Amino acid sequence: MNRTPLAVLLLLAACQQGAPPPTRTTATPIGLEAAAIQAGIIPDPASTDITGLYAREGDRVCIVPSATAYRIGVAADYDDREHCSGTGTVTRAGEILHVTFEGEGGGQACAFDARFEGDRLVFPGRLPSACQRICTDHASVSGLMLDRLSESLSEASTLRDLRGKLLCPSDGRS
Repeated sequence: MNRTPLAVLLLLAACQQGAPPPTRTTATPIGLEAAAIQAGIIPDPASTDITGLYAREGDRVCIVPSATAYRIGVAADYDDREHCSGTGTVTRAGEILHVTFEGEGGGQACAFDARFEGDRLVFPGRLPSACQRICTDHASVSGLMLDRLSESLSEASTLRDLRGKLLCPSDGRS
């Protein structure tokens, strides 16, 4: 009977017991988005400031800091008769933005939660009926997906609606 294989196995087992287990230096990302954030390919929404100017086609949104939260303005132009324009406030809880557009003439405010995805804003596809007050005819701000054009406060504060009203004045002007 050959005892060499048994001796080799015992020797290997003894060597493995003395070696410390390998340790990880970084957390294992969960999902592709986490891996992309960790690699620096996309910005981390949790640590990125939301101030800026966002746009896609004829839709524009500005967000600027205010004393208590952020001010937000939206201008969505479909044509001369159909458009949306509103101002309000936004507060942030991680990737969720709590948006409230002021009600015209003391009417009910338009309030909903949007998503902030680092360099993109996404409005929900279904909004409360009060949100229709900031739009004319068949226009709507539901389902808006806007990409950040600029992180500049000065650029965001210059966005105007069709009537020339500033939507996100940096010093409270309108």
